[in-house]
Amino acid sequence: MSTTETDKGREQEDLGAAGSRLSTAPQEEAVSLPGLGVVGWVRWFWRQLTSMRVALLLLLLLSLGAIPGSLIPQTGADATKVDGFRAAHKTLAPVYDKLGLFHVYSSVWFSAIYILLFVSLIGCIVPRTWQFVGQLRGRPPGAPRRLDRLPAYTTWRTAADPEQVREAALALVRRRRFRAHVAGDAVAAEKGYVRELGNLVFHIALIVLLVAFASGQMYKSDGTKLMVEGDGFSNALPMYDDFKSGSLFTTDDLSPFSFSLKDFKGTYELTGPNRGTPRTFQAKVAYSEGADGKERSTTVKVNEPLKIGEAKVYLVSHGYAPVITVRDGKGEVVYQDAVPLLPLDGNVTSQGVIKVMDGYRDAQGKKDQLGVRAFFLPTYGGGASVLSQFPALLNPVLNLEPYHGDLGVNSGIPQSVYQLDKTHMKGFKDARGQQLRGNLKPGQTLKLPDGAGSITLEKDVKEWAGFEIVQEPGGGWALAGALGAIFGLAASLFIQRRRVWVRAVRGADGVTVVEMAGLGRSESAKVPEELGDLAANLYDQAPGAPDPDDDSTPSPAGPAEGAEK
Repeated sequence: MSTTETDKGREQEDLGAAGSRLSTAPQEEAVSLPGLGVVGWVRWFWRQLTSMRVALLLLLLLSLGAIPGSLIPQTGADATKVDGFRAAHKTLAPVYDKLGLFHVYSSVWFSAIYILLFVSLIGCIVPRTWQFVGQLRGRPPGAPRRLDRLPAYTTWRTAADPEQVREAALALVRRRRFRAHVAGDAVAAEKGYVRELGNLVFHIALIVLLVAFASGQMYKSDGTKLMVEGDGFSNALPMYDDFKSGSLFTTDDLSPFSFSLKDFKGTYELTGPNRGTPRTFQAKVAYSEGADGKERSTTVKVNEPLKIGEAKVYLVSHGYAPVITVRDGKGEVVYQDAVPLLPLDGNVTSQGVIKVMDGYRDAQGKKDQLGVRAFFLPTYGGGASVLSQFPALLNPVLNLEPYHGDLGVNSGIPQSVYQLDKTHMKGFKDARGQQLRGNLKPGQTLKLPDGAGSITLEKDVKEWAGFEIVQEPGGGWALAGALGAIFGLAASLFIQRRRVWVRAVRGADGVTVVEMAGLGRSESAKVPEELGDLAANLYDQAPGAPDPDDDSTPSPAGPAEGAEK
């Protein structure tokens, strides 16, 4: 081998050393099939599991696995919808059951992906963290022998001493927040460590998100409560209308508090193209934390929940609850209460059922039960209109359709309070033999035939508010993880890690030769631009000296002009 070839090989080796360790990523090695044996296969599996390729693949699989949980009804979210899906899809439902698609997030296959991704991320982060710590404790490597072979390079001659040039260069790069030191006849500087830190923060944030998601699913609780003005609520399981919780949640995890609905107020646009559009929905409540907490008053608005301990109380729905008084054949009051009715449209056309189960007696004094279908129009438009014309109480009318007989509440079969089972019920007839119906305005009374009693719509029409009480212990961690992932990813994408070397040596003619070169981790125009800016500042402190055969004063050559090829 010739001397030239030997020198060229050494130069390439120097350049390789100069550009090494710009990343904390583990060195890629050729994967060879391990030898037979359990230990060999375990090591091979661990290397594959902790590789970045497998981590990205598992993250993709986790995202794809969450899609069925969004499209298919889930048992933990709404068991009624799941039962309806099974009834409508006799062939498809058994397949979904075997695949666990009705409970995706607690299924075996989703949990396996979740755990493997968790282990893979930890296996990726630990070695990279140690490498990064080692690089922070170390120093930038010395300058390669041939700086002119680096992608960004410039040089000039100066009358300043080499020591002065190196001192000026060291002070300059440190002012630009480079880590720098003098290594031999050159200054070695490095910048952009935040890029690798951002990469590590991104992966750690993913682990935080996974932990927050898991804890949120296992320890969360979510319940709803419909409250009429004047009603109270205590955060205990029997008080909820509907309640869902995680697999590890217990009733002891419920935050101790109580609150009562004092008043609900909703306002709407009265004129213009947005007539009927809600302007404000707000509920005035009085709440206390703990068993002996001081009572406080506040206003709960849409998207402005009440925070009590670890729980958040959201205002989610609204409607009307007309006050109904029912009297039996002897004129005795057997029922008097506000009846919440469920809205059917944007103008709060509402429906519900009034059930009088005990105490009612007909004209002959015989025990009976009453069931009354009720339709409420906050703003009645007149005529045969069956829909409200406006959501506010401008012209309220209550339409009643009474029945009597057996409500079926003693059969042991649960039934909705908003539906009427007419299987064993008979309708009251009017003078023409038709089903009795009546429209009542506040203060009016509907007489039942044959002295069977009466139904009165009281003048006080109350309003109700629907609240959702949520406890999500992992919410704060999930937010922190999401923000960390965003900022970490931004740092790893936009911050460039680069190195700069400044060599100053005395030439054969006694004049100092200054060389500057830069090297970046990836192709970027920032390294040449930054090197040019550094060279211009250093040139002001170590101005150029004329060449032996030229009386003009040179300036530092740019990366293209100064590089020797």
